[in-house]
Amino acid sequence: MTPPPDPVLTSLAARLRTLPPSCGPVRLIAVDGHAGSGKSTFAGRLAGALGGAPVVHTDDLATHEELFAWSGRFREQVLAPLSRGETAHYEVYDWVRREFDAVRELPPEPVVLVEGVGTGRRELRPYTACLLWMELASEHAWERGQLRDGPGLSTFWDGWIPAERAHFAADPSRPHADLLVRQGQMGYEVLVGPADAP
Repeated sequence: MTPPPDPVLTSLAARLRTLPPSCGPVRLIAVDGHAGSGKSTFAGRLAGALGGAPVVHTDDLATHEELFAWSGRFREQVLAPLSRGETAHYEVYDWVRREFDAVRELPPEPVVLVEGVGTGRRELRPYTACLLWMELASEHAWERGQLRDGPGLSTFWDGWIPAERAHFAADPSRPHADLLVRQGQMGYEVLVGPADAP
């Protein structure tokens, strides 16, 4: 049975649709937060509330060698065509084969979501209609992420955590968030951001 629509997501979707376009005809909505904070799940549910809005996952743009240095690819392959009202075609990285092995098409829909750690970075904010921050402290998010990924990726996490800390120390997203998203037992809560903690 399909769960009933989340009234919080329905309301948020309606609000996002009324924003002025930020990248050509597109309202680009960024979903940022610590690894393991629930960005992908939330973005998928919000996309559903938006009637099937496309979602770009920065895991498709990052690589083992460039965990956070994907801004250039995103700007050239996604932002540039969308800003002209054209369909974007961006390369997708295969984390097992360690190479870009596919190309994904992204039409200039009225709302496009981009989710991943660092999507609220200063280079992208001028193109973003709204920045959402998943409000979960880093330690709790990382614990969730490691439980999700299992022991096979423990070495990856050993490198990821200091890299994420360094990224947010140099280019924090949360202070610039328009809205904070908290996940509860019964759904989501959306607050005006940012607050003082965590």
